[in-house]
Amino acid sequence: MKLNVEGIEEGKPVPEIFAFGVFNPEDHMSFGPNRNPDMFWEGAPEGTKSFVVMMFDPDVPSVADDANQEGKTVSKDIPRVDFFHWLLVDIPASISRIPEGEDSDGVLPKGKDGGLGPVGLRGVNNFTQFLAGNPDMAGTYCGYDGPCPPWNDELLHHYHYEVHALDVESLGLSGEFDGEAVRNAMAGHVLASARVTGTYTLNPDLR
Repeated sequence: MKLNVEGIEEGKPVPEIFAFGVFNPEDHMSFGPNRNPDMFWEGAPEGTKSFVVMMFDPDVPSVADDANQEGKTVSKDIPRVDFFHWLLVDIPASISRIPEGEDSDGVLPKGKDGGLGPVGLRGVNNFTQFLAGNPDMAGTYCGYDGPCPPWNDELLHHYHYEVHALDVESLGLSGEFDGEAVRNAMAGHVLASARVTGTYTLNPDLR
């Protein structure tokens, strides 16, 4: 199976149009256009009954105390964890494309709704936890929200855009399900997968 993510080349920077946060020399970061990229795939194996689309960053610091703090840096040696930016499940087998901006077009304070989205069923992304302490932004974030790594992180972040072909029409998930729930439900049902990886940073020393 082959996945194309329009505008994102393997190993190259993710364009700012797809980012939640963009570099600002005065304030470190400003809200970005936050559009989901156009994704299309082909070559799904026989027996495919649905698709899962996800995007995650495996380079998020496991301890975020120093993230985005003046006069501090997030050491590249801190252990890293997965941060899910996009979870769509139960995408019908007849669909092989998600157009740009279909699932997200701008930063929406307090998050987008879960449940059935324009394409598939939306899961909860990790901005829900990341912004929980910000009264202006706190909420449940579902669907796509793009890259926004700490602007003082010494590590370049990688963003894995993935599609998985499954042998079931539905994963049976409902309510506020997260990335771990999706991975657990997918186990044993994946017929094929494809991935495109881009990079992103807000650290001026790495740009």
